[in-house]
Amino acid sequence: MAEIVFQGTSAIALDAKGRITVPVRQRDLLMQACEGRLTLTKHPDGYLWVLPRQRWEQVREQLMSMSMDADPWRRVFLGSAVDVDIDGAARILIPPELRSAAALGKDVRLIGNGRVLELWDAARHDAHEAQLLAQPMPAEIRSFVLR
Repeated sequence: MAEIVFQGTSAIALDAKGRITVPVRQRDLLMQACEGRLTLTKHPDGYLWVLPRQRWEQVREQLMSMSMDADPWRRVFLGSAVDVDIDGAARILIPPELRSAAALGKDVRLIGNGRVLELWDAARHDAHEAQLLAQPMPAEIRSFVLR
């Protein structure tokens, strides 16, 4: 799989059947990189990871190689992982268990964060970001310089 980088935020709606339409900018990358084959899983911060299947397989291997001490966290990621495909109408179905785990309402955000996409409830994301921005900026970010 060629390395792809996700960036940008898309405000989208979760339909009554629990599906989202994947925005064109991410859909084109996903179709090229993994033929629209994705894996969804919980993230401990209250959103869902949306990963190209091949990237998920790499993450899964890393999780499997961890010691027994990592079992509870491995369970979070592996126990909630679901394989999905982008359908002919450019949608993916978010299973009810994952919608509930991430408290997804009708308004959601699909956020590119480098090697993964994040699926957030819009209100939860806004609150999380406001809380983050109220904290001091880490030194690594504060000293970041564009060259």
